[in-house]
Amino acid sequence: MNEFWLVVVKVVIAFVFLFGIVIILIWAERRIVALMQNRIGPNRAGPAGLMQTLADGIKLLFKEPITPRRAEPLVYLTAPILALLPALLIFLVVPVGAPITIGDTTYDLHVTDLNIGVLYFLAMSSIAVYAVVFAGWSSGSKYPLLGSVRASAQMISYEAALGLALVPVVMYTGTTSLAGIVDAQGETLFGIFPSWNVVLIPSFVVFLIAGFAETNRAPFDLVEAEQELVGGFHTEYSGFRFALFFLAEYINLFNIAALTVVFFLGGWHGPVFGPTLVQYLLPVVWFLLKTFAVIFLFIWARATLPRLRYDQLMEFGWKRLIPLSLVWIVLLALTFGVRRFGVPWS
Repeated sequence: MNEFWLVVVKVVIAFVFLFGIVIILIWAERRIVALMQNRIGPNRAGPAGLMQTLADGIKLLFKEPITPRRAEPLVYLTAPILALLPALLIFLVVPVGAPITIGDTTYDLHVTDLNIGVLYFLAMSSIAVYAVVFAGWSSGSKYPLLGSVRASAQMISYEAALGLALVPVVMYTGTTSLAGIVDAQGETLFGIFPSWNVVLIPSFVVFLIAGFAETNRAPFDLVEAEQELVGGFHTEYSGFRFALFFLAEYINLFNIAALTVVFFLGGWHGPVFGPTLVQYLLPVVWFLLKTFAVIFLFIWARATLPRLRYDQLMEFGWKRLIPLSLVWIVLLALTFGVRRFGVPWS
């Protein structure tokens, strides 16, 4: 197959996969939170309420879009698109399975492998800040504006912690390629335990907590804070425009969980056995199982933890996560230096 058309096919499959995953995620979150809070959850549309998300999407698609009189039209309409695009683009570099060899050709289960994949992820995630700020400012209303101001401060603060949490991963694996980071976790320790980057426990914890804040998930959902800001930055959006923000939020949730698996939990690595077809499918299964396990933590936190105050949110980021990350980087650098060059005074 021509390389250009191969990339096109991969992109289409990736986007269809993401949209399908969003339907499953929204249904799963509603059901799991309902079970945790002793409620019923969706159970009418389709078996076990599986079609409820699709019904909601169709409703939003045909709902009348209302543009506020004081809105800045161009920026107002650009914001939802700007929120969705980075979420879609981040997934293009995520390896979801082991390479598949058919005949003399090897196919990688990701759209592209950038040698600066870590930097690409950080760059794309930073663009989402603009979407939130544009949406709040262009709506011409004070409550969305307050939500966007909160968002810019929150996302910039926790992006710093998120980026610092990835520095030890790059130091430990020696690459910024996501496929390379996964490959570096393919061996075993003592022939028994998987050599996952979860040994970098401080980085794993910081990345996971910062991921909650980056995706505006509880207890860090002060960007939306419906008790204070009505609905946050997207208060003045309705219909399909609101659906784009909703879609971006859940795609980002899946992306952060998938990247947590890639950076710290071995990616698609796991026991492989059986016939050839099963051996090709099992790495994808392991990747999805790990990813949904991380997503379960996000849902569990939403169902149980109360929202922080905004001053607590900012203090936790700047006075806890960032200093912890910096100290951990220094300790790790010293450890690697001693292992490579020995103790200076010896």
